[in-house]
Amino acid sequence: MNTPAQLADSARRLGRLRWVQTLAAGPDAVLDAGFGPHVVITNGRGLHDGPVAEHTLALVLAAARRVPDLVHAQREHRWAHELGGAQQLDPPGSFRTLDGAHVLIWGFGSIAARLAPVLASLGAHVTGVARTAGERAGFRVVATADVTAELPTTDVLIGLLPATPETHHAIGMDALGLLPSSAWVVNVGRGSTLDEDALLGALRAERLAGAALDVFATEPLPSDSPLWDSPRILISPHTAGGRPQGASELIAHNVAAFQSGRPLRNVVEH
Repeated sequence: MNTPAQLADSARRLGRLRWVQTLAAGPDAVLDAGFGPHVVITNGRGLHDGPVAEHTLALVLAAARRVPDLVHAQREHRWAHELGGAQQLDPPGSFRTLDGAHVLIWGFGSIAARLAPVLASLGAHVTGVARTAGERAGFRVVATADVTAELPTTDVLIGLLPATPETHHAIGMDALGLLPSSAWVVNVGRGSTLDEDALLGALRAERLAGAALDVFATEPLPSDSPLWDSPRILISPHTAGGRPQGASELIAHNVAAFQSGRPLRNVVEH
């Protein structure tokens, strides 16, 4: 994987370069490198849909089944009676199952289209949020401007937003403040879309039940970040993607298309 410095160096020195292929779904690093308008940039859109959807589902289920609490009890060598045995099916004021839960996916693209049917198959009521309202992949999608009406009844808010000036801290104090105190926030999009300070404040004040985060404003997450020590936060180190499915086919197609002058797939405007 090329570092930002290596990409910037390539943009500066490779004057005859005409095409850059990244396997990342979000081509932020390539776009920020400074390649000229004559350089075609193609990304890995669609290659990560399955892996990211799987990881997101794992985080959501970990929240519902209280996996962080189970791990904590295991470290203490303690049989957690409160987590097992006979349990109320759907206790009020808590998120314990996807069956009947309201899941809001903010950023309804191809990953969400892969994830939503799986959540629905487990009984969840799934609503998407995108720039424009409508129906996508058979699911109701509301416009970003109308998201505030959905948040008060949301059990799980899943962030799948890209990093853009418009999405910076979209999941911030205002949005978090509208969620029920029993809600979980799961962010697998981009770290810049979530206000981490606002999240910590809401968790410490018990205005949210918990968060599962795979992406962060600064990566790797600094060892002194307070996110590490919050018992209400489950952290994975940006592991949702990284396993592009169909990468060789995409590269082979684009190489052949580039050589023959045909249109390339997944071209990113810049």
